[in-house]
Amino acid sequence: MPKLIQAKTILNKTKRRDPWFLDDYTVNPYSGCSFNCLYCYIRGSKYGTHMEEKLTVKENAPALLDKALALRARKGQHGYIVLSSATDPYLQAEKTFKVTRSLLEVIMKYRFPLHIITKSDLISRDFDLLQEIKNKAILPDDLKDKAPSGLLITFSFSTVSDQLAHIFEPGATPPSKRLVTLSDCLSQQFHAGVSLMPLLPYLSDTGEHLHEMMSSFQRVGAKYVMPASLTLFGNDAADSKVLVMKAIAAHFPHLNEKYQRFFEHQNEMPKYYTEALNKKMVDLAAMYGLPDRIVSQSA
Repeated sequence: MPKLIQAKTILNKTKRRDPWFLDDYTVNPYSGCSFNCLYCYIRGSKYGTHMEEKLTVKENAPALLDKALALRARKGQHGYIVLSSATDPYLQAEKTFKVTRSLLEVIMKYRFPLHIITKSDLISRDFDLLQEIKNKAILPDDLKDKAPSGLLITFSFSTVSDQLAHIFEPGATPPSKRLVTLSDCLSQQFHAGVSLMPLLPYLSDTGEHLHEMMSSFQRVGAKYVMPASLTLFGNDAADSKVLVMKAIAAHFPHLNEKYQRFFEHQNEMPKYYTEALNKKMVDLAAMYGLPDRIVSQSA
């Protein structure tokens, strides 16, 4: 059973807007994550090996957000709220506690633009509120002629293989269902796309798998696909580097030596790899007609 807490704050102002996700603010209705993705950057001893066991619900989040957005709105400080930056807003607990839905009502009330990042199909429950936000959001001045919508929805994928995802994202909605929900979002005329963060070296970054993914996203009509490679941290039992290495050794022993070589003394894949991957993704983006940004860097 998740722990209920009274948060002190809920709205975080970013120091600088990220060019990928356009975040002026971030909001996290939960702490910890029951999706338990092995590669997640927030992993560590705070949450343990099974992150769902440390899941907390910020039950006063809507009241805190109402107060914070009322002040920002009076000052004309509308900007994109990213929901969420450190956990998924549509965990299984959301079915019971509905904190995210309550936050959407507050965001709609003050007409802030919104970017939802999720691995879940539960987002379809809230299509009614999301339509309202899309139609009424006030964009920040510097994005009024650049951003495509006051509502952005990004589905996170590391693979489109349900079998592979079950190993690395054991608690998340299977990619096959995510694809269906992405298609549903697009049929609602939402501006929705994909975060391919992270691609798994020698597993989901192979030519065959990349073509399968890009063709799948093109087929449903995704508006963008934003790729990035794998980054791993930490040497404790609950850290992403240790957990991913254990999964590789258990399920893909033929890759164990490569992963050990790449990540034993660093957190990222080597420069030659990332440069080659970036070039490959640029070529694939052009081939499939899928932009690699929500807002192009030249806009």
